[in-house]
Amino acid sequence: MQCMLAHNKRRMNFQTDCAQLVKMVSKPAEWPVFAILLEEVEKCRRMFQAFSLTHIPRKKNTKADKLARSARDQPHDVYYINSVPPVSLLEAI
Repeated sequence: MQCMLAHNKRRMNFQTDCAQLVKMVSKPAEWPVFAILLEEVEKCRRMFQAFSLTHIPRKKNTKADKLARSARDQPHDVYYINSVPPVSLLEAI
């Protein structure tokens, strides 16, 4: 979220394969253990003109799952913000 805001992207639909994360963000009061983190998420969320967070099962997004797995196998941190993955990540698929 912070990265998108830093790139002046104010209308975002974030998708995750973590159903629990969607529940946490939509009903933070039910997750008191994560209150500090969820407050930070809410601060960022208010900076967007349009914001949504939706669950997408891994089985329905195999390309993203493969990209995530290949990124974890890299010996260094991978930061990727674009609609076209870099060649190094494409080769892993």
